Amino acid sequence: MADEDDDLDRARRGDRDAFGRLVRRHQRRVYAAALHILGNHSDADDATQEAFVRAYRGLASFDGRADFFTWLYRIAVNTALNALRSGKRGAALHQRGGAEAAHVGGRPEALGQGGRSPAQHAEDAAEVARVLDAVAQLSPALRVTIVLATIEELPHKQIAEILEVPEGTVAWRVNEARRLLKLRLSTTEPVTLAR
Repeated sequence: MADEDDDLDRARRGDRDAFGRLVRRHQRRVYAAALHILGNHSDADDATQEAFVRAYRGLASFDGRADFFTWLYRIAVNTALNALRSGKRGAALHQRGGAEAAHVGGRPEALGQGGRSPAQHAEDAAEVARVLDAVAQLSPALRVTIVLATIEELPHKQIAEILEVPEGTVAWRVNEARRLLKLRLSTTEPVTLAR
């Protein structure tokens, strides 16, 4: 943590190498969040780059009330949500082959590792695609909240800081997203999940 504080101080004074170290330290998590919000690698790359550019330009306004990661993550989530809402960077997760979101950094998530048949791998992939499709049908607010809570495993308090909403809102969104996902995944009938 002392290294990060030192790099942050140096970056605020214009040291690009120090900012580069901050980028390398947080790039994977920022990219993963963008990927799970946007659903494809190209859009996630663009959002990640834009988030770091915005963070660099905004370093002078970082007041230290939140830790650097929370501040950076807020920028990244807002950047990805803006891209999702604008539609300029491509279609939403379910429209662009959401299976990409199961691969972060080019490494597939651990699906059926070790001695499983190709048919079992295919079944696993189909189930992942089904879950990702259901997540993609959630509203952006519910989607980003459930991603931060379940995939990123952030505590509700930190999610509330990132999204700038009350902690109770985070809890409601997580519960509502889970309820809607359970409903969608328990039926074969199409269910509209956006709220």
